[in-house]
Amino acid sequence: MVGPDRPSEDACLTHPEVDCPRWDEADRLKALTSYGVLDTTPEGSFDDLASLAARICEAPMAAVSLVDSQRQWFKSEVGLGVRETPRPLSFCAQAMLGDDVMVIPDAMQDERFIDNDLVTGAPHIRFYAGYPLRTPDGVPLGALCVLDDTPRPQGLTELQLMALKTLAQQVMTQLELRRALLDRDLSDRTARLAMEASAYVGAWDWDIPENRVIADERFARMYGVDPEAAREGAAIEVFTSSVHPDDAQRVADEIDRAMTGDGAFVSEYRLGQGDDVRWILARGQVYFDAEGKPIRFPGVAVDITERKTIETDLAETAVALSESESRFRVLADAMPQMVWSTLPDGFHDYYNARWYEFTGVPLGSTDGEGWNDMFHADDRERAWTVWRNSLETGEPYEIEYRLKHHSGVYRWTLGRAVAIRDEAGEITRWFGTLTDIDELKRLEQGRELVSQELSHRIKNIFAVVTALVALSARQYPEAKAFSASLRTRIAALARAHEFVRPHTETSKTTIGATTLHSFLSDLFKAYADETGGARVVIQGEDAVFDDQAATSVALLFHELATNAAKYGALSERGGVVTLDTERQEDRFVLTWSETGGPVIQGMPQRTGFGSSLASLSVEGQLGGRLSREWRPEGLQVIVDLPATALSRRRAAGGHTN
Repeated sequence: MVGPDRPSEDACLTHPEVDCPRWDEADRLKALTSYGVLDTTPEGSFDDLASLAARICEAPMAAVSLVDSQRQWFKSEVGLGVRETPRPLSFCAQAMLGDDVMVIPDAMQDERFIDNDLVTGAPHIRFYAGYPLRTPDGVPLGALCVLDDTPRPQGLTELQLMALKTLAQQVMTQLELRRALLDRDLSDRTARLAMEASAYVGAWDWDIPENRVIADERFARMYGVDPEAAREGAAIEVFTSSVHPDDAQRVADEIDRAMTGDGAFVSEYRLGQGDDVRWILARGQVYFDAEGKPIRFPGVAVDITERKTIETDLAETAVALSESESRFRVLADAMPQMVWSTLPDGFHDYYNARWYEFTGVPLGSTDGEGWNDMFHADDRERAWTVWRNSLETGEPYEIEYRLKHHSGVYRWTLGRAVAIRDEAGEITRWFGTLTDIDELKRLEQGRELVSQELSHRIKNIFAVVTALVALSARQYPEAKAFSASLRTRIAALARAHEFVRPHTETSKTTIGATTLHSFLSDLFKAYADETGGARVVIQGEDAVFDDQAATSVALLFHELATNAAKYGALSERGGVVTLDTERQEDRFVLTWSETGGPVIQGMPQRTGFGSSLASLSVEGQLGGRLSREWRPEGLQVIVDLPATALSRRRAAGGHTN
């Protein structure tokens, strides 16, 4: 390396491992600073990795070296006895430029280091091996290295090389997760988004000086605490009082050790007593002020009751892995869903154990775009379209598709993913889950078959009634006009039935883009007077209307019209209903007013199924509000909807009604 700014031109030309165009020294130092690790106190997780590297490679010295602008600083060191050395003396400054282990069998025989002060003087380095520490973007930060004061012509064994590489990757995992915890807002947002795919994880944040714990709803419910109180903040004792008596002292001791030690907290314990006991896996990190006093203690808790049988294996795995990486994989593998993660561009680089159990594919074979071959051929283009849209817009990803099971059959799954963003709003990673919903789909299909059969029979009844009316009209010519009017009403009722019967995504009626007035006019034809004149008069502003709102709107107004025909304005010969539609800024208001019907004595004493169904259609499906006024002259119903509720697809495309 010639100078601290960039690799030399000669290095770029002769060393293919040097990726010169992707970074310069300013980029590298900025990346290093972003981890907030320089000049921090020793941490057990990094010390363990350096010690393990030294032991496996049978070396008296080892270090996690980070190359700063003028020095190399050791986050952890074994046998060196110093925390930093000048950068010009650094072996790691050159090792970090490569893509693989740099091995110096004898520094006294290497022209690059023969005059190095660390070779000619203490610690008298003769042998060196270092694996580069690189960010996910490929920017070098330093190296994990082992050193010896005795030459090693044979270098390292294949196993030692593999171990050094693996441990270096774990160092980077530690650094990545350490950086994620530095920013409280980003940490909280990351945890919240990553956890939305599962109902098994809760999060807390303890302000130690104020003794105030703020927790999300999942965490509060685990500990039997009112979610509102947890959201506002409560004393730590409110939560720890739920710990099983047999575990309470141990958990208290573990918390104390975290607050007086290096800050790392990992504990498995029970909540509740008697028959109502749940197992919890909790992990957190204590943060200290400049004087070494603990000030913050955030973390996550996972309900592992259902998976207690596999925890022993997971704990053994955690011993072999770094604190951060192992805990993430424990949490992911303990989840019943398949979990996956991608880089910002959509490159899949992680799947949990459930994925490999479900698919039966070899480890790593579905990284990158290999996962696409697991979809059913009929679902691939649709899945790609939805995924590409999420990658382009950053919107949450959700889709149902068929995934190939290890048995060879395709099973329906629900895929969901959310984007993790940095403080600048840039996507840094995607986290997603896949849930096996095949049994649910089969039940849904069974219900759909029953619904279709029932609908078919009802339509047959409409057809038979229409035929009987037509036959009667031929026998009684004087009733021909009445017959035609009645058949028109029956046909309108049949059309309304198509919208109000239960539908699935595959069977729902598609009306395309039309207007609200034309849709409702067609629906209300069944209630016309003897001359065919409308008894439900629609007036006001019209709106673009699509099939995503059709069923909910049809259910609502079919129910209102049916009740009006049985009990309200349409039950009397001169009764009329006026439906006024009006846009009010970002709302769309529909007012149903009945006049000319029986006098209303007051609000009904009970609410029927139809009224509940109408409320569900407006409030649950359309996201609006529904109010009723029982006036003496007739019922008035006001439906207040978001302006986008009637045409969600058009709104999603950036259009307005």
